Amino acid sequence: MIAGGGILILLIGIGAYGLLRGPASTAPPSTATSSASNPGVAAPVMQPRPLAATARSEVFARSVADSLFRWDTRSSAGPAEWSQPLIDVGDADEAAGLASDVRGYLPTVEQWDQLEMYGTVQRLTIDVIRVPAAWAGAVAQAAPGQLPPGAIAYTISGIRHRNGTWDGEPTTTASEVTFTVFIACPRDQHCRLLRLSRLNEPLE
Repeated sequence: MIAGGGILILLIGIGAYGLLRGPASTAPPSTATSSASNPGVAAPVMQPRPLAATARSEVFARSVADSLFRWDTRSSAGPAEWSQPLIDVGDADEAAGLASDVRGYLPTVEQWDQLEMYGTVQRLTIDVIRVPAAWAGAVAQAAPGQLPPGAIAYTISGIRHRNGTWDGEPTTTASEVTFTVFIACPRDQHCRLLRLSRLNEPLE
């Protein structure tokens, strides 16, 4: 299994988010705009929701990506509650590592408290999803039994959107992000989440 280390362990880790302005300086640049359209209308408050079970690998990868970047500081849920749907679909043998990966994509409790003051909401628009070229080599080099049945990787690129309120005005930031999700979809079974790459350090 992947937990034994090896190729995939070299590709995983944790990442960290910035605040409303966007990612850290090593990430692609972000843009920020203010809009007064529909100033009196607030978007519905989002709540954590479970991922739908599926045996279709790309559908599952998209669902993971959406859940990973989808959160709303206006809700009663905190980072732990927003991470739980991803943990629930994780592979049992990768539970500890996956929990660490997911935490790396979410704000810390301290960051969450600051973002909450601005009513920050985040979501992801997916532009490209593909099996990385390096995956075939990783599979070829893996030791027997190192990868679970149906293991596959998807590298996802898209735009991370954050909406909030700054000085009483609606504000939006948009940042390019890319990352890799490692999943397993055994024949006739629902897909499970294995690990995540570090943010903006995908498998190419």
